Amino acid sequence: MSAATIKDVARLAEVSVASVSRAMNGGHGVTAETSQRIHAAAARLHYIPHAAARMLITRRTHTVGALLPDLYGEFFSELIRGIDLAARARGLHLLVSSSHDDADAAAVALRAMQGRVDGLLLMSPHADEAFLRQNLPNNLPTVLVNTRLAGDDYCALSVDNDGGARLMVAHLLALGHQRIVFIQGPPGNRDAAERELGYREALASHSPDSPVSMLRGDFTEESGYRAGQQVLAMRPRPDAVFAANDMMAIGCMAALREAGIEVPGEIAIGGFDDVPMARYVTPALTTIQVHIAELGGQAMELLGEQIDNPDRAMAGTHRRVTAKLVARASSATPG
Repeated sequence: MSAATIKDVARLAEVSVASVSRAMNGGHGVTAETSQRIHAAAARLHYIPHAAARMLITRRTHTVGALLPDLYGEFFSELIRGIDLAARARGLHLLVSSSHDDADAAAVALRAMQGRVDGLLLMSPHADEAFLRQNLPNNLPTVLVNTRLAGDDYCALSVDNDGGARLMVAHLLALGHQRIVFIQGPPGNRDAAERELGYREALASHSPDSPVSMLRGDFTEESGYRAGQQVLAMRPRPDAVFAANDMMAIGCMAALREAGIEVPGEIAIGGFDDVPMARYVTPALTTIQVHIAELGGQAMELLGEQIDNPDRAMAGTHRRVTAKLVARASSATPG
């Protein structure tokens, strides 16, 4: 059996095709009684409006795109959840893609979304001015999320990473920890660089005699675990570890626990992001809270404002999301 067409609905409802089109696209220009009859006929015939045809009429896809550097892990799961909830509240669908931290893949994904989305949320370490000029149409509403380019041409939303990192280091120092090692994030990542800067600034400001000590990481649990193994071999051993995200902090904690190191009795641990898992590990993780889902929701609201008000000048709007310390059991005074 072939799918019902708009002509079939018009015939059953005894109206014109134009009336069906208007009713299925918001009801403007038809009476409430006629609209009700058209929708009843469409339901009876299991008619589904053709998305491409609707787009030609409204010049809207009612879809937004989100290009992220990765889709793995609790951070991106929460971010996508926040974006999707805010998009659905506006009657929009969400199209998600990942660049896997590769510039060529990011360019391909952006080009693939052109013509399919009404606006774009972009989180990418590769999004410099030249990259965006080459791969984004000038008139496509766009919000940059935690992306290093935040000039006057685009809306931007970012986390106060350096401020959050300073809070964590100040907290650990106040508890008496002096040898605080920092587990870095991926090279070229804006969040990681700003969190490292906050770590350095806090030590220089509050404890200039404390050594600056770095271990490499890439935001994964595995890299945190490897860093934890390196911590065990350090002499003198650090009395605290500050990881640039929660997943590395959790991986580090696992390595220390396997070696019989008491957390926080021998080594305190702090993270960043406050992913849902952070409060359920043992001991519960001290971290910097970002409200990840809210970050996604706020980015979507900024994008929605641009889509709904194309004539309003919003380029250059830059909103900063504050971060706060959440002290839990993984940090305490050295034993």
